[in-house]
Amino acid sequence: MAEVEESLLAGVPLLIVRHADGARALPTVLWVHGYGASKETHLAELHRLADRGLQAIAIDAVAHGARRPDSLPCRVGGSPRENAAIFRQIVGETVAGLPRLVDQLFELGRCVPGRLAIAGVSMGGCIVYGAIATDKRYAAAVALLGSPEWVRSDDDAAWLDAFHPTALLSITAACDSVVPPAAARQLHALLADRYSEQPERLQYVELAGAPHLMPAADWATATGHAAEWLTRFLG
Repeated sequence: MAEVEESLLAGVPLLIVRHADGARALPTVLWVHGYGASKETHLAELHRLADRGLQAIAIDAVAHGARRPDSLPCRVGGSPRENAAIFRQIVGETVAGLPRLVDQLFELGRCVPGRLAIAGVSMGGCIVYGAIATDKRYAAAVALLGSPEWVRSDDDAAWLDAFHPTALLSITAACDSVVPPAAARQLHALLADRYSEQPERLQYVELAGAPHLMPAADWATATGHAAEWLTRFLG
């Protein structure tokens, strides 16, 4: 049975799930939830990763979970486009705070260079794109139902160059009206040349007929792909 620990590092509330096996520094996955959710939302997925020998660390994004202020300038809920300004601010501030969290995880020996990944769902998937484009320490990443449009840099060429060599898997839903798949699909097309010598480190999966709120079978497929990808590139 995996151990579940709550912690606070670099001002970020964490939920850490791992099996106690005597090893302090396991291959580690940072997991970021969606808009209006919290670090506890994906406990089942954290346990699934822990069962594969990984340390799964869920974080509360800015203005969510234990970081949610008593009042927000607008409602956290609905779709990104309904609250575009606050959504972009939350994504940007969460991305900006991740390097300090990673610094502390390394300093405390909770993870080691070359064995760190990040995964996220919906808003969390948007954060994944921002994180790996600004910090080269992620060996692998999975963006589930996310879009890079919220973190895309004005310097497009430099921004695209920043992704490689992180092993990036994007999983989208073909009928997603909340976070349409077009931007993630386009990103992978643009990244293909940059991964031409290591094409196995770049993969795009679009689930046919699936909406943003997936039925259980599609979600099992998506999270299964994610777990396999993370295990493969952190093993």
